Amino acid sequence: MTTTWAVITGAGRGIGAVLARHAAKEGFRVAAWDLDGEAVRAVAAEIGEECVPLAVDVTDESSVRAAVGELPAAPSLVVNNAGIVRFGPLLELAAADWRAALDVNLTGTFLVARTAAERMIAESVGGSVVNISSINGLAAAPGAGAYTSSKAGVVMLTEHMALEWGAHGIRVNAVAPGLIDAGMSDAIYADPEVRRLRSGRVPLGRLGTAQDVAETVLFLGSEKAAYITGQTLAVDGGITRGALNAMPRARSDAAGD
Repeated sequence: MTTTWAVITGAGRGIGAVLARHAAKEGFRVAAWDLDGEAVRAVAAEIGEECVPLAVDVTDESSVRAAVGELPAAPSLVVNNAGIVRFGPLLELAAADWRAALDVNLTGTFLVARTAAERMIAESVGGSVVNISSINGLAAAPGAGAYTSSKAGVVMLTEHMALEWGAHGIRVNAVAPGLIDAGMSDAIYADPEVRRLRSGRVPLGRLGTAQDVAETVLFLGSEKAAYITGQTLAVDGGITRGALNAMPRARSDAAGD
């Protein structure tokens, strides 16, 4: 039986760890990559022998090439989840923080996807790449620093990859998580009042979970999505479409007159 490999970056914690678990449950042999080797080894130990951990710096092309080269076969699924935040007002944002966010979130996505695609093409296997963007990449938010621009870049990079690699049987899509109660947002939602206020702004009435994101990623990576490429799917409970929910309305409008 042929082993089907999935590469998950940023798999040491948060959404990435949940993605690795879901991929293993779906029958993938998981290459779990993270800059924090200790963290990703702990995740792999929990998942079991179907998960192979590796410390990888996604911003370092030599590290990425070495990691792809260690795979016994080209991956069928690549999930670019590794990311960092550098929030703050643009007028106060350090240039080093700007570069760091772009380097991990955008350049790292490019390096991993391209290196994996080269091997997919060389072995004529096709496959799926799913890049993790954000609703901050679909709509700007004050104080988001370099995060918004880096994640918007992931959306356009996804479209670009889909156009260039489609002829090789490689589908490329992106997932844009919304207000997710996991990973980098743990500190934000530790405040009960923030949880209440933010949940109330989501049309579905709740914060998202890492499982919500993982289920969407695995769908896009499956044959059920065989005719979907170049798309960005917001997993956000409707919040990017809900701006008018907070607008004051005339009584006649509210009544539907």
